[in-house]
Amino acid sequence: IFDMALRIRKVTDVPLAVMTYINPIFVYGPDAFFTRCKEANICAVIVPDAPYEEKDEVYPYCSKHGVKLVSMIAPTSEQRIAEIASHAEGYIYVVSSMGVTGVRTSFSSNLRDMVSSLRKVTDVPCAIGFGISTPEQAVEMTSFADGAIVGSAIVRIIAEHGRDSVPYVSDYVRKMREALDASQ
Repeated sequence: IFDMALRIRKVTDVPLAVMTYINPIFVYGPDAFFTRCKEANICAVIVPDAPYEEKDEVYPYCSKHGVKLVSMIAPTSEQRIAEIASHAEGYIYVVSSMGVTGVRTSFSSNLRDMVSSLRKVTDVPCAIGFGISTPEQAVEMTSFADGAIVGSAIVRIIAEHGRDSVPYVSDYVRKMREALDASQ
């Protein structure tokens, strides 16, 4: 991933965030991992299996190397929204529903309320992720949030087409962008 990020940096300066589990960071070594993030100009990391209360396992290394640690708010975070938001940097990843990542057809019914609660305590942008896979879903989420995060749908396209996936991913992303632009 670090080598790929370095290659990407040769053609774009679009901010890059990496989503990984905590174990690869520990196996790599937190200081070495975040040193490589900085070298590859990775702006942020998302660590979905590291609860907010355990952020200090990686935050000092993020801070040392200038990498943002993206906070996550889940549908079960209601009592903790203000506390989590008070330490958020970069953006807040609003989890659309409970469970693991992957394409979904329905989302938590309280997403609007979660984003509204966040807006009352922070001006850090909020982006909704976990399961967003269609232009319609992205448009719906961005009608009340600052962004929609799409990951698993792109991974599925890559898994289906392998090394030949670039035009398929490009077409998918273009359709998402067109739908979002048309909704503005």
